[in-house]
Amino acid sequence: MKIWIDISNAPHVRFFRDVIKYLEDEGEDVIVTARDFGDIHRLMETYNIDFTSVGKHGVSLYDKLKSSNERIEGLLDIIHNERVDVALSKHSIELPRVAFGLGIPSLFVLDNEHALAANKLTLPLCDRIITPRIIDMWKLMKFGADPNSILSYNGTSELMHFKNFKYNTNIFEDLELDLKHSKTILMRPEPSLASYLDTDCHKSVLSPIVDVLKEYANILVLPRFKEQAKIFEDIDNVTILKPPVDTSSLIKRSDLVIGAGGTMNREAAILQTPVISCYPGETLSVDQYYINKGLMYRSNDINEVTQKALEFIVNNNHEIELKTDDLFSLIIENIYDLGNSNK
Repeated sequence: MKIWIDISNAPHVRFFRDVIKYLEDEGEDVIVTARDFGDIHRLMETYNIDFTSVGKHGVSLYDKLKSSNERIEGLLDIIHNERVDVALSKHSIELPRVAFGLGIPSLFVLDNEHALAANKLTLPLCDRIITPRIIDMWKLMKFGADPNSILSYNGTSELMHFKNFKYNTNIFEDLELDLKHSKTILMRPEPSLASYLDTDCHKSVLSPIVDVLKEYANILVLPRFKEQAKIFEDIDNVTILKPPVDTSSLIKRSDLVIGAGGTMNREAAILQTPVISCYPGETLSVDQYYINKGLMYRSNDINEVTQKALEFIVNNNHEIELKTDDLFSLIIENIYDLGNSNK
């Protein structure tokens, strides 16, 4: 069977890593394409995943549209003669459109119901959509998704990141971090280049939080791009991490995670590290899933965030049982089901 996987964002590398390895071990022919954006290429190389780089990411709406159109053409040139049996992606805008145009069954993994433009452009074209049960199916249907194509599961997509997770207890030492305090807070700025979030890439909602908490703990910042790194340069007790790094072990070793994005926050919740979300957009259902379980605290109030952070680094004992579905098996089963139905 020939399977095409498209990767358009850095967290998707970890999401698909074990899927790709499993399929290759099973003797399947896997074609992986990846956008040149953020840390995607470096992570692909770190995990020894063979891939073809196709397209870039735009900043303005004009650039985004132009880049997407160019990426469709690039993917089309690669895929049209490959006789692909099934295509798989997570929030790739281009794969469902190319797959639909070439008559290739597509499996789409979704976890953001607020990505208005992306969902409208993709969901009506997907043969099957795998999504967390907490996301309202009616919202997806408004984007044009066929309700018969939607497969729901208990949990979130970050479960895939820990299928074969090996905790490196010496991660701080391996990175040779200069830590002055006994407590350490890992921070991740907002995804300010995303089309679904209207923010300034030269500012961060984390800045005033850093100003307060740097007096009480070591602050580790994992920026998404160079402009974000500059925001936190030359601040006492603040270390800017250079990717790629073992973020899972960093989360596990840290006393607290404060994130203005989504993926790392949810990873922290799964790993049972205290986490505060100060995501500047509307609360995602997948975040609400962990908030409801008491595994994530959410606020956009600076005073509330800093006060809760101080409470967490003093007392972070909050082990909670988390029961979820086997997302990996769900994906593999549907890859084969769709691929075999195309023969």
